[in-house]
Amino acid sequence: MSAKTLLSWSSGKDAAWALHALRRDPDVEVVGLVAVLNVKYDRVSMHATRRALVEEQARAAGAPLETLYLPDPCTNGEYEAVMRRFVAGAVARGVRCMAFGDLFLEDVRGYRERQLRGTGLDPVFPLWGRRTDELAAEMLAAGVEAYVSSVDLKKLPADFAGERWSRDLIARFPAGCDPCGENGEIHTVVVDGPMFARRLPVARGEIVVRDGFAYADIVPQLGLARAEGGGL
Repeated sequence: MSAKTLLSWSSGKDAAWALHALRRDPDVEVVGLVAVLNVKYDRVSMHATRRALVEEQARAAGAPLETLYLPDPCTNGEYEAVMRRFVAGAVARGVRCMAFGDLFLEDVRGYRERQLRGTGLDPVFPLWGRRTDELAAEMLAAGVEAYVSSVDLKKLPADFAGERWSRDLIARFPAGCDPCGENGEIHTVVVDGPMFARRLPVARGEIVVRDGFAYADIVPQLGLARAEGGGL
C-alpha cells in the first residue's frame, strides 16, 4: 500500500520538482500540499508568494492545498506549536509521511527529523543528495519555469529579483553561489513544469528591498488563458 504523504509546499521550483519525483514513486501517494503563510502579509515566508498564486499552483498540480498561518513576528516556539497541531491532525487522518524539497543542508534536514521524531509522520527527502548543477539542468530541460521572488543581498544584487530562473541567470551567479539557491541566495516561484496541468500566467510587479532582501512581487494573472500568452 502506498504511503499517504503530504508535501511541504514553498511555492518554489524545488518543492515542485519534489512533487514530480514523489508522483513517480509507486510507494508514495501524495495527498496534499502544505503551505505556511505569514498572517500579516498573506504570503509564503521568504518566497513572498501571494496566497492566490499558491492556490493556483495547487489547482494546476491537481493536489489539495492546506494552509497554515504564522504570526508576524513569529517565535520558534509559536512556529513549533502550529506545526505540532497540524502534524497531530495529519496523523489522525492516516497520513504517514511528510516530504520536503531540501537538497543538502544537513542542519535543516536534522531539524525536520527532530521535529517529526515520535509523531507518527516520517520525513521524506526525495531530492536529497543530488548534485545541484545536474538537478538544475534536469529541471530546466523538463520545462520548469520559475521566477526569482527574493534575493539575499549579501550574496547577489537586487536586480536578480523578478528574473526568470534559467541557464543564463545561473551563469551570472558569482562563484560559490548554488545554482538552485539552496544556501538562500534566491527563492523562486514556479509557474510551469511537468507537475502542472497548465502554465500559470504571471506578471512581475513591484520590487521591495527590506531587511537585507530584495522581493519581487510575482503577480498571478487570474483568468488569462494559456493561449493568450499573457504575463511573463
